[in-house]
Amino acid sequence: MIKLSKLNNQEFAVNSDLIETIEQTPDTVITMTTGNKYVVKETQEEIIRRIIQYKRKIYLVNEGEE
Repeated sequence: MIKLSKLNNQEFAVNSDLIETIEQTPDTVITMTTGNKYVVKETQEEIIRRIIQYKRKIYLVNEGEE
């Protein structure tokens, strides 16, 4: 899960595995595999950076447990 901010500054977490597309239009619109759409403050690049950071964190933890 990654934390994002709606345009009204309300924070929420989204399952990054369910993100289908991220569009910059100029607002950032995230479309989920469920069809839900979210308009967020973060840029497309920032969201991608957070996803990569999250994936690295969970995969490194899992590798260390073996």
